[in-house]
Amino acid sequence: MFSVYSLSNVFYSAEEIPPEVLRQREVKWLDMLNSWDKWMSKKHKKVKLRCQKGIPPSLRGRVWLYLCGGKVKKEQNKDRFQDLDRQPGDPKWVDVIEKDLHRQFPFHEMFVARGGHGQQDLFRVLKAYTLYRPEEGYCQAQAPIAAVLLMHMPAEEAFWSLVQICEKYLPGYYSAGLEAIQLDGQILFALLKRVSSVAHRHLKKHKIDPILYMTEWFMCVFSRTLPWASVLRVWDTFFCEGVKIIFRVGLVLLKCMLGSQEKLKACQGQYETMELLRAIEPRYMKEGFLIREIMELPISERDIEKEHLTQLRLWKESRGELHCKSPPRMHGARAIMVAEPPSKQDLRQKPTIAVDVLPNSKNTEEERDKKKKKGKENTTSRPETANQHSSLQDNLLPGQPQPLLKDTPLQGSNQSLSSAEHDTYL
Repeated sequence: MFSVYSLSNVFYSAEEIPPEVLRQREVKWLDMLNSWDKWMSKKHKKVKLRCQKGIPPSLRGRVWLYLCGGKVKKEQNKDRFQDLDRQPGDPKWVDVIEKDLHRQFPFHEMFVARGGHGQQDLFRVLKAYTLYRPEEGYCQAQAPIAAVLLMHMPAEEAFWSLVQICEKYLPGYYSAGLEAIQLDGQILFALLKRVSSVAHRHLKKHKIDPILYMTEWFMCVFSRTLPWASVLRVWDTFFCEGVKIIFRVGLVLLKCMLGSQEKLKACQGQYETMELLRAIEPRYMKEGFLIREIMELPISERDIEKEHLTQLRLWKESRGELHCKSPPRMHGARAIMVAEPPSKQDLRQKPTIAVDVLPNSKNTEEERDKKKKKGKENTTSRPETANQHSSLQDNLLPGQPQPLLKDTPLQGSNQSLSSAEHDTYL
C-alpha cells in the first residue's frame, strides 16, 4: 500500500507540479536509468509509483524505451532498422500507409506538413514493421501509436518500441481477423459486471457488442480519445504495468458514462448509447480524476488472465479454434525483463549520464559563483567555447545534465523529438 502523501502526489496534474519538484524528479529518473536492472529487480514498486506520478517530459521518450524493452531490442539487433529502412517495401502496404500519413495528428507541428520530417519518419517506421513482420503487414491502428512514439523519440527507437507494443503488450491486436481485440472486448464486458452492474445490464439489454465501442480505445491505447495530458499519463503507466491499465481506463469511462440510472434516461437504445460513448464528458477524462480512478480500480493481471481463460473457452465452444496464434502477452515492464533478461551492455546509456547529488540550497549560490569565476578564467584560452559554456552553465541548476557543446560528437543528433506537453489531439 502507498502512503497518503504518495497517493496524493500521483493525482497531481502536470500543470500543478512546481518546477523545483520536476527538476528533482528528473534527477531521480536519471539515477534510475543509470542502474535500470537493479531498480527493476529490487525496487520495482518505486519505479511503478514514479510512473504513476508521471514521467518528466524531458525524459519520457527515453524511459518509455527502457520500460518496454525497446532499448534492449535495439541493442540486440544493431543496424536491423537501417537494413529495413533501405528496402522498398511491399507496394500493397506502402500504398495504404501513404494514404494514412496525413490523418495522424494533423494539427501537430510534426505532422502538419505533407511530406515533412514527421510524416517521413512515420512512413519509415510503419514500412519497416511490415518488412519485419510480413505475415502481419500493416494495420491502420498502428499509425497513431507510431506517431505518439515519434513525438518522443527518433525513428529507430520508435520502431523498436512499436515492435514491443505489438509483440509483448498487445499481441495479436493488429493481425488479420482482429481476434485478439474481440476476445479482449469480451473480457472487458465480463469485468464491467464487477465494476458497474448498471452499465453492464444496460449494454447487455441493448445487445451492444464491446467491439463497437472499445476497438479504437484499446488498439490506439486511447491516443485518439483522451486529452493529450491524460494520454501521456496513461501511456506512462501502460508501459510500466501493461494492458491492465487499458482495461481500467475503459472500465472507468463506461462506469462514469453509464453507471447510474440518471445517466441512462437519455440512452433509450443502441444508437443513443453509442452517441454517448463517442462524446465522453471532459470531466471524466481529466488527468487528475482519471489517474485517481485508474489507480483505485481493483482489477489486476490475475483477474484479466483468469477471465481470458474463461472467454477463450467460450470462444472455442462457439467459434472453434483461433486462427491467429498470438504469443502470451507480458503484463508490463518487469514481466518483459524477467522473460528476456538484458545484459548490462544492452542497458548502457549512450552517452552515459552522470548524476550529481543535489546540493543544499545554502550552497547553491556559492556553486554558481565558482562556476562564473571559472568561466571567466577560461575565457582567455578558449574564448568562443568558454563563453558559450559558462553562459549555459549559469542557467543550469546544480545536478542538471550538462548541455552538448559544439565540439562534442553528438552535436546535431536527433536525440529528442518530443512534443509540447499540452498539445491536444483535435
